[in-house]
Amino acid sequence: MFKTIIHRLEDGSGAVVVPPEMLDSLNLRIGDELQAIETNDGVILRPIRDKHETQMNAARDVMDKYEYALQKLAK
Repeated sequence: MFKTIIHRLEDGSGAVVVPPEMLDSLNLRIGDELQAIETNDGVILRPIRDKHETQMNAARDVMDKYEYALQKLAK
């Protein structure tokens, strides 16, 4: 569980700060879009991901994990 607060912005709206640990665990990056779903119990924030983005993230993960091996294969 992560705890955060709502910060007031200059235009009177609010901004929720997501802790870096949560960004990492959910594979979210600055600039990602979230869908806000209002429920009887509160709000659900869900990432908006298209199929292409999901595939690109998976490719990046593999490239990061096997960076050394891929560099050797590229020679």
